[in-house]
Amino acid sequence: MSNKPARTLTFKCKSCSKPVTLFLQKVSACSHIQPYQGICKCGEVMRHATGQKDAVESFLASPDGNWSHHHHH
Repeated sequence: MSNKPARTLTFKCKSCSKPVTLFLQKVSACSHIQPYQGICKCGEVMRHATGQKDAVESFLASPDGNWSHHHHH
């Protein structure tokens, strides 16, 4: 049993309902999450992440995908 994240995830596009394959991004936004990204044939960019709930939510809420997790001391 390894708890490595899956390399790909499949979601339905919000725009055209076709399945979109999201690939695990090589550069993780931070160690708390595993970000995924894919682009549908209709041009809709799909993003997803798995991991810590608050980190995932702030990642998905970022408008441009250049989000990084800041640790507050």
